[in-house]
Amino acid sequence: MTPRRKSRMMVVFFILFGVSIASALILYALRQNIDLFYTPSEVVYGKNDDASQKPEVGQRIRVGGMVVAGSVERDPKSLKVKFDLNDIGPSITVQYEGILPDLFREGQGIVAQGVLKGPTLLEATEVLAKHDENYVPPELDAQMQKVHKPMGMTDLKGESERDRQEKTYGQKYTQEGQK
Repeated sequence: MTPRRKSRMMVVFFILFGVSIASALILYALRQNIDLFYTPSEVVYGKNDDASQKPEVGQRIRVGGMVVAGSVERDPKSLKVKFDLNDIGPSITVQYEGILPDLFREGQGIVAQGVLKGPTLLEATEVLAKHDENYVPPELDAQMQKVHKPMGMTDLKGESERDRQEKTYGQKYTQEGQK
């Protein structure tokens, strides 16, 4: 190998080495900031019932489920709240200090984000209440009913407006085609 070729190989080697070290550091930093989503069953049993895929104690995670009825305990002297969260399997306990969302209540779906302090204990830093995406405020619903006709079949006598248009246009086109 010529000295020139050796020096080029060394430069290429150092560039590849530097890029791989930078990539490793970036991936390590991103791994620490990712909040993975789990259900309470997945926290206890692991994803797909695989114990190796359980979140580790101290890991930042998001847990989504339903607030167990009768499990909400509020501290009368502070904003601390403790409640159980479950899906179809076992439940986990969530501790949170702060103001809860207006939609938070027992039997409601929520997502809690925080640090896993024990195998079934999550210390939440944020609690988000889920809501029905089909919700329409009553005032807006009343206005929409006035402006738009209700979508019913009663006023159309069993056929939709589109069917009626196709029938009308279809008759015109067939009549013109026969002429």
